[in-house]
Amino acid sequence: MDRAPAIVIFGAAVRADGRPSPALARRIGYGLQAALAAADAPVLCSGAVGRAGPSEASVMAAALRARGVPPERIVLDEESRDTLQSVLAAARFLKARGLSHAIVCSDRYHIPRIRLLLAALGVATEPGPLLAGRGGSRFLPWMRMRLRELLAIPYDLAIVLVRRRSLLAAIHR
Repeated sequence: MDRAPAIVIFGAAVRADGRPSPALARRIGYGLQAALAAADAPVLCSGAVGRAGPSEASVMAAALRARGVPPERIVLDEESRDTLQSVLAAARFLKARGLSHAIVCSDRYHIPRIRLLLAALGVATEPGPLLAGRGGSRFLPWMRMRLRELLAIPYDLAIVLVRRRSLLAAIHR
């Protein structure tokens, strides 16, 4: 019997007035497309309170509800402050619910790190819907984020590999 996936939307900044940043708005859009395509999959919105406004997860959830995603499908992870914490929360969520894999929704530059970290924790993934190219992002911010990922991938992967045994034990509790 096939088990269902979970849709996991990774956070980005919330503006001081509570509106999503362009990156968060894109990710919400990707998550909405995934939620419409996989109508029974729960949607994990991951992201804590940042520099301003409400939590990233609550902004995502409100936008999804406003666009017709039933509230009972939406689960908030308002504790995760970075990608690695969101990955761990997603792995725990999938394990606790007995779900088969994660449909990861984020920007194109971010998805390789997410999928690599989840794979290192034994979680199967597939990328969620994406816009072509930079997804509407301006060139310089896009390049800055790609460069950040070049540093973040080995850093986060080293943490996961060094702590893998304890992380897996925490996920499977």
